[in-house]
Amino acid sequence: MSELELPTLKKDADGLVAAVIQDDANGDVLMVGHMDDEALRRTATEGRVTFWSRSRQEYWRKGDTSGNIQVPRSIALDCDGDAILIRVEQTGPACHTGARSCFFTPIPMAHPPRTDGAGERA
Repeated sequence: MSELELPTLKKDADGLVAAVIQDDANGDVLMVGHMDDEALRRTATEGRVTFWSRSRQEYWRKGDTSGNIQVPRSIALDCDGDAILIRVEQTGPACHTGARSCFFTPIPMAHPPRTDGAGERA
């Protein structure tokens, strides 16, 4: 079997790119992690999402200790090559706090978006 050819990533100064994790079933954004080439390779070939832990300086597979695994369903690179979108089948909560998503703290906006449909693109 030939080696999987993966895209070249535009990495930050630490050699990482942001990996946005999205629920494949409903489109909810669950979390953001960081990956290098090896984490992307493992994610694309091993059937589990793997990140690089900036705090521990090691690879970690989501769910190895918590049981809240992420199975990748699709992987896409953004147009600049500096971020990855991974749609996953999520088992259990995605956030280390126990919340379903890491994005649960709203920030007030001076000009909230309109809800009447005005200004939407055609």
